[in-house]
Amino acid sequence: MSIDAKLVRDLREKTGAGMMDCKKALVESNGDINLALDFLRKSGIAKAEKKSSRDAKEGIIYSYIHNGNKLGVMLELGCETDFVAKTDGFIDLANNIAMQIAATNPLAINEENIDPSIIAKEKEIYIDQAKATGKPDNVVDKIVEGKLNKFVEDNCLMQQTFIKNPEQNITQLLQESVAKIGENITINRFVRFAIGESS
Repeated sequence: MSIDAKLVRDLREKTGAGMMDCKKALVESNGDINLALDFLRKSGIAKAEKKSSRDAKEGIIYSYIHNGNKLGVMLELGCETDFVAKTDGFIDLANNIAMQIAATNPLAINEENIDPSIIAKEKEIYIDQAKATGKPDNVVDKIVEGKLNKFVEDNCLMQQTFIKNPEQNITQLLQESVAKIGENITINRFVRFAIGESS
């Protein structure tokens, strides 16, 4: 199948993927740009998973101060080489993640990093709320499970919906960046400061 060069360029601009990868994705999807985007995202995830076992001992400490100077974030974003740490793409990713943290105030990077007592307290509240509906225990269990999953999604940075693209979460954003940049990338830690909030 013959693929229009303009279509290849459009896909490249949208994804940052290589010309040959874009052409292959368009061939695989019969010239449908939306299917090609899905194809690239899936192959990007596969590439990202291969790279995730590699050490990310370089990186940057990135600071983000929101307009008005009343809210700020410090983020440690890791990568494999000092060269990548200095690239515009890596710094842009750090900025996007810092803005996400500023906007959503996550409790932790992953579910494993949330204090178990916080999860237990939320579960207790959800059980009481669900039981108050008078529904049977098996339904109560499902309601509680659904609310806990939503709590984790809202409060764990990696599970949060990306504020700039509601169709992906932060895990997917990171995987996409790993595929583009070609190195493992890790969110190591962050701190969010806001005037008037206690730490």
